[in-house]
Formats: sequence, C-alpha cells, structure tokens
Amino acid sequence: MRNIYGIKRKDLEDYFISKGEKKYKALQVFEWLYQKKVRKYSEMTNIKKDLQEVISNDFDNKFITVVMKQEDKLTKKYLFKLEDDNYIEAVLMEHNYGLSICVSSEVGCNMGCAFCESGRLKKVRNLETHEMVEQILLVEDDIKKRISSVVIMGIGEPLDNYDNVLDFIKIINDAKGLAIGARHITLSTCGLIPKIVELSNEELQINLAVSLHAPNTQLRDKLMPINRAYKLKDLIQTIKEYTEKTNRRVTIEYVMLDGVNDNETQALELAKLLKGMNVYVNLIPYNETSHMEFKKSKPENLKKFYDILIKQGLTATTRKEFGSNIDAACGQLRSKEVES
Repeated sequence: MRNIYGIKRKDLEDYFISKGEKKYKALQVFEWLYQKKVRKYSEMTNIKKDLQEVISNDFDNKFITVVMKQEDKLTKKYLFKLEDDNYIEAVLMEHNYGLSICVSSEVGCNMGCAFCESGRLKKVRNLETHEMVEQILLVEDDIKKRISSVVIMGIGEPLDNYDNVLDFIKIINDAKGLAIGARHITLSTCGLIPKIVELSNEELQINLAVSLHAPNTQLRDKLMPINRAYKLKDLIQTIKEYTEKTNRRVTIEYVMLDGVNDNETQALELAKLLKGMNVYVNLIPYNETSHMEFKKSKPENLKKFYDILIKQGLTATTRKEFGSNIDAACGQLRSKEVES
C-alpha cells in the first residue's frame, strides 16, 4: 500500500478519475495534508465518508517518528525512526533569510567519501518519497513554524535515489503541497554524471550543488571513490553543459580539511579548474567526528584559501558553522544509535 505523503498531485488526480470522481478531489486532499496539516482522512470534512473509506483502503498515512532531538543556538538535529526500524536524520538551521532543513535521501550511503560519517555505514536502502516529505512535516510540527528552504544533503546520495527524490521535490514544490519555491530547493550530489545529465532535462528551477572537495583528480580519488568511476575532468565538462542547458549557476561544495586540501597551491589549482564557469564555491568548515581522522582547517588557512579564490575572479562564500556543539555532521546521530 502506498503512503499518501508520497503521491504527487497529478497522480492523485489520476487516481480519483479512475474511481469515477472529479480530479479536484486531489486538490482538496492536498490542502488538508499540506496546508491544514490534517493527518486523518476522517477529518477531511469536504470529502464524503464513503470516499474517505476508499482512500484509507488504498493509501497508508503512517508517519515516521522522531526519537531524538539535539539543539544548539541556531541548529536542531533530529533522529527519525522508520517503520522498518532503520534510522535517518535531518538538520534544521536558522538563517537570517529564514529556516532551512537538510534532509536525508537514503538509509546509509554507498559513496564512501573518506571524510563523511554518513558513508561510513553503508547503504541499507533508498528512502521512499513519503519518508523524505515527512521529515519536513514533523520538524514543522515541532517548531510550529514554516520551513522556507530545503537542502537534500543529509544521509545518502540523492541522485542514487533519483525517482523518489524527484517526486519529493515535486510534492514540496507544489503550490498546494508545501509550496517551497524551486529556487529554495537545493540538491547536492557527489557527481553521478549520467544522473546530472538526466536532471538537466527535467526543466526544474532547483539549485544543483556538486561536492568537489579536491582541485585535482589524484586527491579526489583518495577522498571520493566516485571519482574513479566519473573522472574530475568529465564532471567539470558535465557541469559546464548543465549550466549552459539550464541557465542555472551551480554551487561547488568544498569541505575544508586541515593539511589535506586547504593550502594556497590547491586554492590556485581550484581557481584554474573553475575559471570561466557559471559556478560559485561554497567553502565548508568540516564537522569533526570521533570516527574520522580529519580535522577542520585553521581559520587563517580558510581565509587565505577564500582570498585567493576571490583574487582569481571566482565567486565564493564560507558557510557559517552550524551545530559544532552537537552531533551535526551527517550521520552522527544515526551511527551512535545503530552502533550503541
């Protein structure tokens, strides 16, 4: 039985038509689910009782559950338990422009990035669409506020769960769904080239972020095993083609690792690699974990790196640190729960 929170409005319209009903019933159900935040079919008062029963027989409406929450000044980290007893996480961040949530797309991750806690425990399965949607709904219910931005950058590689992630985006972007604007939705990938190409054909106005984390293929091979399948030069060419086709600027994510990828020569190398591209670089202070040997770059090295990128004509930002006093790195809460 499919979960109602994983159904796009168009698919729900088709469902009602197949039942001999008017397709506007889908609009009514969406308004109850996402605007009025009503979970029980029996409380959807403009849906006939017999139709409520039909829907309840065809669509599950079970929720994942919050089992733990950690809080810092501008950050809340949530651990969710799924129906099959697996665990995932989401992080809520308060910015000056509103509330942003980082959601998970898989249980575990097979990409195996050397510095990443969520990839240390391998992928168990893809998340279903409803399990992504419900992360947002549960956090909004907890904080009693609306979330305005979504980043698909938690546990998992979103493009490795392509179809479910796309349905998730369409549901939260729907004007009668969670009504989160496409330009406030960011999908982050480690570089699955065929899926980036596929995404470029979707005519979505979402933001794409590519995790690069190294200025050359030798270092990227060591840090990110995906580079052995999809080489850096091919990824750079794919990004160029993506920006040309979509007319959307791509974010280059670059986590700053002390003594690994943060020296001045590497900054110049990165600037040369990205020169002339429609991208901007987001330098990310590393969230250290007890399972990883990596340390975050010293503040003076991060600043030198940033200054070089700017001097070389790139646009760059340094991400504000969130959750340094809690287990904010992707996968930390899950690994503690699973391995305890």
